[in-house]
Amino acid sequence: MSLSLTKDPAALLPYSWDWTLWLAGVDDSISTATVSVPEGLTAVDSPVVDDAFVTQRVSGGEVGSTYKLVCQITTVGGLIDERTIDLTIMNR
Repeated sequence: MSLSLTKDPAALLPYSWDWTLWLAGVDDSISTATVSVPEGLTAVDSPVVDDAFVTQRVSGGEVGSTYKLVCQITTVGGLIDERTIDLTIMNR
């Protein structure tokens, strides 16, 4: 199940994925992370990994559109997983 959030088209905001519980369950930690930002949105800088959190700053979007931000991590132990945020653009 993905997380659903809203964003104003003029906003530049950070979006975070919390991997704490999942990482505790596999007794591992994040080695690398990538965030896929679809056309219509702009990734501002690279994703930041802070312990079990991955954060990506995002701008743009067209009012009425919903975009999927996908965070994929690779752990030190070689596991790969991903999570999605559905980001709906609306004037706020």
